Amino acid sequence: MVDTNDDRRTLGERAARQLANTTKTPPQWVGTTPRWLVQLLPWTPVEAGVYRINRVIDDKFAVECSPDDSSVLPLAVIDYEEKPREYTLTTVTTTIEVHTRISDLFRSPMDQVKEQLTVAVERLKEKQEDELVNNGAYGLLNSVHDSMRVKPRGGAPTPDDLDELISRVWKEPAFFLAHPSAIAAFGRECTRRGVPPPTVTLFGSPMLTWRGLPIVPCNKLHLAGKKTDILLMRTGEKKRGVIGLFQPGIPGEVSPSLSIRFMGINQRGAAAYLISLYCSAAVMTEDAIGVLESVEVDRYHDYK
Repeated sequence: MVDTNDDRRTLGERAARQLANTTKTPPQWVGTTPRWLVQLLPWTPVEAGVYRINRVIDDKFAVECSPDDSSVLPLAVIDYEEKPREYTLTTVTTTIEVHTRISDLFRSPMDQVKEQLTVAVERLKEKQEDELVNNGAYGLLNSVHDSMRVKPRGGAPTPDDLDELISRVWKEPAFFLAHPSAIAAFGRECTRRGVPPPTVTLFGSPMLTWRGLPIVPCNKLHLAGKKTDILLMRTGEKKRGVIGLFQPGIPGEVSPSLSIRFMGINQRGAAAYLISLYCSAAVMTEDAIGVLESVEVDRYHDYK
């Protein structure tokens, strides 16, 4: 009789794996996000790295309706800002090194240089979106005029608060932008009031809406303790809204305004690559963007 418990009579799993191929994935980085803000913003090409916004000085405008035949017609004067704001593209950049021995010997089934560059580009694009929101010079949070800032009535973001924000950005608003925790907090307030917000599908993902406007998740609106901000914006150059800025045709370009350049091989035998992404954002007029400031995201309710 054969002892079925004697594993020495059969090929073991560990030994068998020596003859089997392992299916591998490319490197997976947990920090990658959908970057919906970058996808939703209209992007305007910049000719030489600088974009100037010429605004009209908002002053009294002489105009009359159906003046008498003997009346002196009003004289309208339209003046421009003498020192218009200029946006200069900024650089999000880094370098990576891959030893040539590594890229030569371990290049199958995946190219080591390609995979290193792929992850590096993902990190740069995440940093790009963060700068679009938080950059001190052109970030959207820092571009909101004082008249377009709203405080929540009770701490948590409520339907009333978002309605107040819509009343500020009422000229063809495009979408809200909020941290996922802020969206969850708003959803709880809607549930408490019995007005669950509808959803819409964008880029294949369901998103909450309010008054027909999508509430787009973005983790670049950072949490400060248990508080964060919610943005609402109008987009597009023709609508005098918010736009992204880029410069096409740069040397080594692999996608719009993103370049990868080989920097040579050093004395240690490592090949170096320079990765650069040029970008900025501009708010065409003051009423194109508003913010609901410092909403609380840690308020919960007991539902009966």
